[in-house]
Amino acid sequence: MSPPTAPEPVPKADSKDATVSGCDDADIQQTTTRELSIAEAAIYRVYRRRWVGLATLMLMNIMISWGWITFAPVSTSTQDFFRLQKASSVNWLSTVIFLAYICMSPVVIYTLRNFGVRAALLFAAGFSITGVWLRFIGARVGSSDGGHFPIVMVGQILIGFGQPFVLSAPAYYSDLWFTSGQRITANALISLSNPLGAALGQLIDPFLVSRPEDIPNMLLYIAIITTAVTIPVFFVQGRPPTPPCPSSAQEKLPFKSAFPRILRSVEFWLIFVMFSILVGFFNASSSLLNQILEPYGYSENEAGIGGAVLIVVGLLASAVVSPIIDRTHTFLLAIRILVPVISICYIGLIFAPTSRSLAPPYIVLAFLGAASFSLLPLSLEFVVEITHPVSPEITSTILWSGGQLLGAVFILSMTALTDSGTGNMRRALIFQAIISCAASIAALGIGWGDRVVHVQTRRIALDTSEGGQ
Repeated sequence: MSPPTAPEPVPKADSKDATVSGCDDADIQQTTTRELSIAEAAIYRVYRRRWVGLATLMLMNIMISWGWITFAPVSTSTQDFFRLQKASSVNWLSTVIFLAYICMSPVVIYTLRNFGVRAALLFAAGFSITGVWLRFIGARVGSSDGGHFPIVMVGQILIGFGQPFVLSAPAYYSDLWFTSGQRITANALISLSNPLGAALGQLIDPFLVSRPEDIPNMLLYIAIITTAVTIPVFFVQGRPPTPPCPSSAQEKLPFKSAFPRILRSVEFWLIFVMFSILVGFFNASSSLLNQILEPYGYSENEAGIGGAVLIVVGLLASAVVSPIIDRTHTFLLAIRILVPVISICYIGLIFAPTSRSLAPPYIVLAFLGAASFSLLPLSLEFVVEITHPVSPEITSTILWSGGQLLGAVFILSMTALTDSGTGNMRRALIFQAIISCAASIAALGIGWGDRVVHVQTRRIALDTSEGGQ
């Protein structure tokens, strides 16, 4: 990615769309000059239109995530409607999303790097619209005979093909359009819209499905909303006219140079292990929450509310933590605090449902959501910082691919560990707690001792040294 050529300075009165980092949207000023390849002056600006792309990425993440989680909150009704013999068949509707993500990852990296975020959004819209309408058709046609489950599965796979185009985009988009003092917040708004969609699904789907025969209507409503949400995609601009700060203007390494650099980074792989395990378990727990709670007498509605608590509290916590990290840049300290908290929450999830009352599991889910959602965007941005000038879409796609792969593995493993007679998932929850502790060990090893030199925030240092902040 070559740094864009800076245009001639534009008078303030004629540039209502541009702002300088740290100033109000109405203000413009030249913040720094640096040597480019032809020794031209560079003007660093942030633009109001960046919020259009950010909002569109948020909406697309919400709907694709809702598409992923659709059947999990109403797993019993789904099993009855499609006349499935085992609950594991319903779980595959979530699992194929994760596997589809991995298949599309190379395409996503190529698309973002060569064609930009607008092309990625168009791909995501095409896959998701086709997928949600196929699901509706599969459920509606022959609904009196249990519908056509294979058609629904194909629709689910297509949604999975669309997901990586929007889930891998936040770090790329924030690097392109935002300054170092705004990137974690921007990343949080986009990335956490994905679990927000899951929260909507957890909360709304059980109310749409009071009996198995309601499944086709639920899929119709989701298909209509998804189609409407894709309209803003056509108004998104690929890249800003001028970069927001020096690190955004710096040319990124080509893939053939970037990948070996990543392979040699111990810190990257420690973060990869931590991130993949925790995202994998979050995906698995979200998909299996109804099955985790049901043996203890919790209803689908109560499990759906629990899923919503997990995500809504997480969003609120991230809304507080992300701006703080943006200002203080205390990435590593936050990781070392949050990851052990998450492990403790998974241990608590073993015991909370046995109380058979709502408060204990809801409290554990609230703390789990708060820590997990605060960790997610800062981890994605921290990896970009320590690997810069590796392009952000490469590192974020690799991290997300690990999380999606382990999400599929954990769903299958936890389903296999479920008691076939009672449906109790205690053994699965113990497995989850033990493996999550490995994530804590990885997190505590990041930048340990002499390796602290490998966790320097390279983009922030560049922006600070060149006056880009």
